[in-house]
Amino acid sequence: MSAIPFDTTALFIAGRWQGAAGGGTLPLTNPSDGSSLAQIARGQAADVDAAVAAAQAALQGDWGALTAAERGRLLLKMSGLVLAQADELARLEALDVGKPLKQGRADAVALARYLEFYGGAADKVHGETIPFANGYTAFTLREPHGVTAHIVPWNYPMQIIGRSVGAALAMGNACVLKPAEEACLTALAFARIAQAAGLPAGALNVVPGLGEEAGAALSAHPGVRHVSFTGSVAVGALIQAAAAKNAVPVTLELGGKSPQLVFADADLEAALPFLVNAGIQNAGQTCSAASRILVQRPVFDTVVQRMAERYRALRVGPALDDPDVGPVISSRQQEIVEGYLALVRDSGLHIAAQAPLPPGLPSGGCWVRPTLVADVNPAHRLAQEEIFGPVQALIPFDDEAEALAIANGTPYGLVAGVWTRDGSRALRLARRLQCGQVFVNNYGAGGGIELPFGGVKHSGHGREKGFEALYGFSSLKTVAIKHD
Repeated sequence: MSAIPFDTTALFIAGRWQGAAGGGTLPLTNPSDGSSLAQIARGQAADVDAAVAAAQAALQGDWGALTAAERGRLLLKMSGLVLAQADELARLEALDVGKPLKQGRADAVALARYLEFYGGAADKVHGETIPFANGYTAFTLREPHGVTAHIVPWNYPMQIIGRSVGAALAMGNACVLKPAEEACLTALAFARIAQAAGLPAGALNVVPGLGEEAGAALSAHPGVRHVSFTGSVAVGALIQAAAAKNAVPVTLELGGKSPQLVFADADLEAALPFLVNAGIQNAGQTCSAASRILVQRPVFDTVVQRMAERYRALRVGPALDDPDVGPVISSRQQEIVEGYLALVRDSGLHIAAQAPLPPGLPSGGCWVRPTLVADVNPAHRLAQEEIFGPVQALIPFDDEAEALAIANGTPYGLVAGVWTRDGSRALRLARRLQCGQVFVNNYGAGGGIELPFGGVKHSGHGREKGFEALYGFSSLKTVAIKHD
């Protein structure tokens, strides 16, 4: 069996596999060893035009004719197919992204759960009747936007496809998906699953390609009625500007510098696994990574020591070996993270621990040593900027007011964690932390498919996951009927 059991050089448009109109391809590289993994199609503006036209035709044809219940059944069928192929999807993600197998499989299971949740919810999004003037009956309808664009990053392709494409399809939209050029394999596999489940042609279209070509054409396309983007602040601003010319709503999830607030009364036994895992998962390439650990001074040294012990025990290695930490996605990302580690050294910051790189690692792999840095000034770049690598900054604080000021003192506002046995403190902080999600005495809630997700400030706007995503992928129509 070849490493990839399907043709990677085709686009999926109108239910058919075809080469890019320009005939070009782009290389995929295995970040675990630097080897050539595959070639993918280099979709461009002409391919985006064809995909949008196919989506528009689907809305006027078989896809648009389905009832909400029928759409839901298709999503549930897709969910079952994803679960049946979870091991293979995990292997593809490991090859493509460098993600350890157990993390890739967790993502495949999450994709299946998104499809299950949205499949079950498809016929349960209702309008309302509105008390109005005598002689009128007024009510609201939830309707699909039409063609929705989904520009998905390379760090969590399956999860982000599930939470955006799954919700959009449930509401009856037709989707054009542009996966990141660094990681397309599970997006292409997902299209094959949709095809096998019987999703009508054109309801889902997949156009790999460069962001500045296919991504730019898609976000600016006049036939697109909603854009969902997860990625950097800079690219998000470009996409929002392009969509604004067509008066198109945009959902943006743009990363974060998410804090963990650890108080002296916290249950450290419960907190420590979360504190470390939320920083090194997917080699730290997670928008909601716990990259800042704020610790009250009475327990600061204890937390540093115990996190350091865990860091020294981390296993780093090729993704298919299922280590604790795999490589970062590319040599470019490796250079970015190494630049921050050089800044740590140049600034004289205290490196509390680094995970060892074992002998015999493939020389072409994009390896970075997971690094724990203690006593970081909250204003330092390490505590202010999104690194997107396995680097965590430990910051001491004295009291609740200082912890809140530090936590809110970055341009980002995506997720925060609070660790305390004081219920009143937890509620105060949950209200005052400037972010889209707050977790108390846990972090991430096991993925939280049902929990609305998104940020404030530079972390973006709009919400995915849960029923909020269904509302976001629909428009509200008001009907007022005069009958007396």
